Amino acid sequence: MILAVNHIEKSYGIDTILENITFHIEEREKTAIVGVNGAGKTTLFRILTGEISADGGDVFLKKETTMGYMAQNQQIESSRTIYEEMLSVFEKILTAEVRLREIENEMTHLSGKELSDMMEDYASLQHEFEQNDGYSYKSRLKGVLKGLGFGEDEFDRPLSQLSGGQKTRVYLGKLLLSKPDLLLLDEPTNHLDIASIEWLEDFLKTYDGSVLIISHDRYFLDKIVTKVVEIENRKSTVYNGNYTAYMNQKAINRDIQQKAYENQQRELKRQEEVIRTLKAFNREKSIKRAESREKQLEKTERIDRPDSLPSHMRLTLTPRIISGSDVLHAEELSKSYGGQRIFRHVNLDIKRGETVAIIGPNGVGKSTLFKMLLGEVPSDSGLMRFGTNVHVGYYDQEQQKLDSNKTIFDEISDTYPTLTAGEIRNMLAAFVFTEDDVFKQVSSLSGGEKGRVSLAKIMLSKANLLMLDEPTNHLDMFSKEVLEDALNRYEGTVVYISHDRYFINKTAQIILELSPEGITRYEGNYDYYMEKKAERARKEALLAAEQPVKGAAPAPVQTMTDTKSDWLKQKEQQAAERKLAAKIAKVEKAIEETEAAIAKADEDMAAASSDYAKAQEIFEEKTKLEEKLEELYEEWEGLHA
Repeated sequence: MILAVNHIEKSYGIDTILENITFHIEEREKTAIVGVNGAGKTTLFRILTGEISADGGDVFLKKETTMGYMAQNQQIESSRTIYEEMLSVFEKILTAEVRLREIENEMTHLSGKELSDMMEDYASLQHEFEQNDGYSYKSRLKGVLKGLGFGEDEFDRPLSQLSGGQKTRVYLGKLLLSKPDLLLLDEPTNHLDIASIEWLEDFLKTYDGSVLIISHDRYFLDKIVTKVVEIENRKSTVYNGNYTAYMNQKAINRDIQQKAYENQQRELKRQEEVIRTLKAFNREKSIKRAESREKQLEKTERIDRPDSLPSHMRLTLTPRIISGSDVLHAEELSKSYGGQRIFRHVNLDIKRGETVAIIGPNGVGKSTLFKMLLGEVPSDSGLMRFGTNVHVGYYDQEQQKLDSNKTIFDEISDTYPTLTAGEIRNMLAAFVFTEDDVFKQVSSLSGGEKGRVSLAKIMLSKANLLMLDEPTNHLDMFSKEVLEDALNRYEGTVVYISHDRYFINKTAQIILELSPEGITRYEGNYDYYMEKKAERARKEALLAAEQPVKGAAPAPVQTMTDTKSDWLKQKEQQAAERKLAAKIAKVEKAIEETEAAIAKADEDMAAASSDYAKAQEIFEEKTKLEEKLEELYEEWEGLHA
């Protein structure tokens, strides 16, 4: 065990934030802390790092354990470049490297015992240098930077020129390279695109230390964690398994607890009625029996009513009128800034009722494309048009459409002046703004609160085309589920930008992958997209492997002057190529079978959701299959190396 948290309590004034937080983490374990916005997750992290003190309880950290902490918006103030800042992690290695070069120079001028002593020092220092990965630190550094979305052309950019999100990524990179025994990561995927999130998943899955993660990225948590600590109503509950297992077990536990409570309440009422009846007989024997029953009733251990669930927003999206069948059309759109092309050859054809997700790496121009379609940014070329009776509702990830000088109430009433005060209050209550909350200044709101205000305005707009830029950013998991349900019931058209793979999987019917050379269309959700990408990669790899054999010039007719050894070498080469092709085919077949088995496990797990023991057994088998699939992919890559 590397960390134990026992009965942690924390209050601010009369507001109790944490009341009874208890859990532990084993070495190399990957654990998630989940809960609604405001549940106290970040407060707990600050207690664990010693930034603030708890009012009660204990935190035990294994002796000599190193801890690394990344806050949500971790900033770095430095005059160094990205590469120089990352290099600072390896200060000890760099010092040792300099000293090794110095010793090498000094040894050229020594002999005898002096040389022998210095050679011993050199051997000792070199061993320490090797133990600290002294020969691989540069490749590790570059690998982490590239994994987090920085190209080599950005390595020399000064930190002073970076955005807040980019600085947070640099800090995360430094933290990963420093390899602490315990990593605390608060929303690590917030500023990453899908490719970088997938890289971080692979990194953390094989990380030698323990990891404690706060995240609303459900797909990410499903891939990484094996334990979930939920903070709800100021208390903690521990669930074994990933995010999906936690949600299934939470629903089962709550149902069991609710039924047990209701059954006991019925039995208590029945006993009380029997006691009243016995007393009403007013006979000595019946009164004694009533008293006996009362004593038994007093000894009964009462089951607590399940805590009420935290308030969640309620969202209903209804278009005012139906649009024409053709909603949005664009041809050959392109955009450049300062002579540098962002994208070109972008073509869109979106029909009524479609839910379309636009994905792509950071910097490829997804938000720029949205602003071009909305007429906020001019296009360099191409044409675009909206269809008949199309009314757009736009969700801006930066929330720039909100007036920071207004209150929440005024933001709604000024936009929709025909609404009465009561109607506005009722509507805001559906978005968890009650009583005096409605008079909060927009400037004082958290990212999640601003997101709820923006969604409230979109709901009131009754638009029939929703254009949403990163709508799940800052929303907690429960609010995301509400938004998913609302979009799936919506009768209009939806186009959104997102890197939330779970959200995309639940809502998208079409995925448009944006690249500098245009858009690739996939007719399905995120799982379908990943399947098609993998299928394409396999075909390309197989084609590349076959190319030298198929494309080779016909072998010249052997002459009597060819040596036997040349002929044998040729035969050996052909045999090796056939053997390699057979191995590749075998591994690819195993990959397909394993993927099918994982899909079957998903179906079985869903069917067995009411039987937790069976579901857990299937989940463990699925985990083994996923590990096997990872090994098969590594083997496949090795065969193509």
